[in-house]
Amino acid sequence: MRTRMEPTRRSLIAGGAATLAAASVPAVARSPGHAFTPGALWPDNRGVHINAHGGGLLRQGDRWYWFGEHKTAGEGGNVAQVGVHVYSSANLYDWRDEGIALAVADDPKSDIVRGCVIERPKVLRDPVSGRFVMWFHLELKGQGYAAARAGVAVADRVTGPYRFLRSGRVDPGQWPVNATAADKADTDSHLVRDRPGGQMARDMTLFVDAEGTAWHVYASEENRTLQAARLRPDLTAHDGRYWRLLPGGANEAPAIFRARGRYYMITSGLTGWAPNPARSFVADRIEGPWTSLGNPVRGTPEQVATTFGGQSTFVLPLPGRSERERFVFMADIWRPKNAIDGRYVWLPIEWEGDRPILRWRDRWTLEDL
Repeated sequence: MRTRMEPTRRSLIAGGAATLAAASVPAVARSPGHAFTPGALWPDNRGVHINAHGGGLLRQGDRWYWFGEHKTAGEGGNVAQVGVHVYSSANLYDWRDEGIALAVADDPKSDIVRGCVIERPKVLRDPVSGRFVMWFHLELKGQGYAAARAGVAVADRVTGPYRFLRSGRVDPGQWPVNATAADKADTDSHLVRDRPGGQMARDMTLFVDAEGTAWHVYASEENRTLQAARLRPDLTAHDGRYWRLLPGGANEAPAIFRARGRYYMITSGLTGWAPNPARSFVADRIEGPWTSLGNPVRGTPEQVATTFGGQSTFVLPLPGRSERERFVFMADIWRPKNAIDGRYVWLPIEWEGDRPILRWRDRWTLEDL
């Protein structure tokens, strides 16, 4: 349920960008020692709060690269005024500002013109060409959340600059592989309505499965159903095959990881910018079927009900031996009234039997895992 105190993403975005507010996030002093402090300001190498919201990480060489939405001050920061920011780190604690990986355009005819909406960018590397491929949720300027497109860009260097290729809906004219006769006959459904022009694609992630197949997983059908679409080997387009996941489940913000030989997914419900209880699922294949494992959060009633005030964006696998699998859950605390002040919640994934769980920690290190 949406709260009365929190504006929705649609109400803030509809009609284009709002006027930028004067509020901003000041430079912050670096905390001594290497540790994660969820929800706190997180300074980069310049002492400025990291600006990479709704992000994801990619390991390249001996460094991690963190891509995320660059926010600006005030409610106007909820649309793309700058683009996608990228940072790099050798230890996951200390991050170096690498600049803007994908910049918005000044050309009003461009899909990514300043004032559009760019959300949840994720990057993979094409192992054949060596190119880096970025996917993101895109909404066209001035159209609120009606466009529901996927955007794609490429670069020769991990930090960019990325060149925008195209945007669009997913797999126009195609039925999901697992669509039933009843699904196809339901002419009032979003699935059938959107089939000619392609399926809606909002909150998203990228994931490469154990067989090396790359997947684009996104909220579709007016956010009522997740879908998983396979990417072509060069990662720059879909291959025409996609599946419905958890139909009618009203999930968004998917974050996927593979552990103990199975696939796990953490999502949120649909409450706009306001936090809600997280959900977790397990499957033997990305295509499903997915089984609910319930809310992964352990803690106070408020923490359980709000996922520590955040919303899932990514799960980071840490390098190590297979018998010592370690994962970091990443979430965003959105601040829609002053978008640049959004915070990050990174927490270790723990286990209760075969269920991944999350517990709050004021301060923790990788050694704690």
